[in-house]
Amino acid sequence: MRVFIFKSQRLLRLMEDDREIMRARIALGSAPRHPKRRAGDGRTPEGIYQICLAKECGKYGRSLALNYPNAEDAQLAYTEGVIDRATLDAILSAAAEGRRPPWGTPLGGEIYLHEGNTDTDWTRGCVALSPADMARLFVCRDQIDEVEIRP
Repeated sequence: MRVFIFKSQRLLRLMEDDREIMRARIALGSAPRHPKRRAGDGRTPEGIYQICLAKECGKYGRSLALNYPNAEDAQLAYTEGVIDRATLDAILSAAAEGRRPPWGTPLGGEIYLHEGNTDTDWTRGCVALSPADMARLFVCRDQIDEVEIRP
């Protein structure tokens, strides 16, 4: 299964092969127009991520953490001078080993798909779904191979 998030449409689609399993309205970070580049920018990342952590009762209810920043995010940030070599190496190592990346870097982290209001963009970069939609997505968590976030 794959999750596709279309930021401009505020839409999440869960797909199994070519078949849509669910469709949900979403809310994004408070500054959703561009991809996340730094901690605290209020932006939702863009790219392909994996679920690296699941919480039954997180701060906002059921939550699925994404492996942001991933290797691509880190490479770009290193090229732009946002992170140093040690931070790049730590993120690349986590990616290569399938571990959760370090979240205390200048890139930020702790990007989740979680429960919350979907009427307006309000998160710190996460993707919010209604509790009912998150419940449907949460039960599929072990079958989801990727989460692709598109502009």
